[in-house]
Amino acid sequence: MIFVPLPFVVALLLFILLIQMIRRREVTVSNPFFFSLIAAYALQSIVIGLRWGYDLREVLPVQAVLAAAIASLAWLSFEGLRTGRSPLKRPLLWLHALPPLLVAALVAFWPAPISLVLILIFAGYGVALTWLAAAGPDALAASRLDGVINSHRALQVTAFAIAASAVIDVIISLDFAQSGGIHSGQIVAIGNVLALLVLGAAATVAGTNQSSADVEVEDNESTSQPSAEDTQIAASLDDLMQSRTLYRDVDLNLNRLARKMGLSARQVSSAVNRVKSMSVSQYVNDYRVREACRSLADTYEPITRIMFDAGFQTKSNFNREFLRVTGMSPKAWRGRASVANEKAEKIIRLVG
Repeated sequence: MIFVPLPFVVALLLFILLIQMIRRREVTVSNPFFFSLIAAYALQSIVIGLRWGYDLREVLPVQAVLAAAIASLAWLSFEGLRTGRSPLKRPLLWLHALPPLLVAALVAFWPAPISLVLILIFAGYGVALTWLAAAGPDALAASRLDGVINSHRALQVTAFAIAASAVIDVIISLDFAQSGGIHSGQIVAIGNVLALLVLGAAATVAGTNQSSADVEVEDNESTSQPSAEDTQIAASLDDLMQSRTLYRDVDLNLNRLARKMGLSARQVSSAVNRVKSMSVSQYVNDYRVREACRSLADTYEPITRIMFDAGFQTKSNFNREFLRVTGMSPKAWRGRASVANEKAEKIIRLVG
């Protein structure tokens, strides 16, 4: 009977995700790092399968270099959602190539400190990703507002996984020191399952969110009193949303919204947080839900079409945000609105 290691199955699933991204034309210059991250995880799963499934120690150098590259790619992927800059125009981009190059050099000339270097790399990027996640969903200003909550969740999971990788490396090092690596295979298998969870989140971000359950505003400024400038910005944003119906743009993000107002993303985010006591994504989705409510009550268009016309791109986000704002599903809202319209028509006929 042919033995197929679990990491090979993981790699197959990841390659299927990559093929789906290519077929849906989601591999663009705006998200190459997400694509590269998933590809790196798939290759790493194959390498792990060869090492722990067939005991091929020759692949250990490749595994070490890929591990360092994954940490760098994870940061570049989510940092791109924060800045929105073109990948090749980011300052000091080359610095993030140093970790895998350093590990490759150590593999060739001085293998002894590789484990320690990998622990430091994962710990450093884990802290950086955790810092970015702590800023809240509005920090991902280049993420589509319809999916920024999912982007932020993916960032939180990735930050945890990268930081946990440093801990796992420490445990593996201790296991080799004390027992010769008896338990390392099981430890790596658990780590690989965690990597799959991270990749699922990253694939969601790469495939649907770049251009909820209720999420509390995580910007500390939301707890302070709004200034006169904040109030003016919020009023101008209200006028802009109503007059130009910007919420209908499914690719709308915080950066694009700020550019239309001639302000920084930070100014717009802070004003909405303080004046409206919500995140920018919730603010925009409130407009989208109100537009959907109007269409559900006044037309017989399919709910899916109404969803797209209002500015939502995915049914899950639409249903979640609709429930948050109205307390019921779109179908239930339409049913209640139909009953109300029938009663109004009866009253009009009686009066007439």
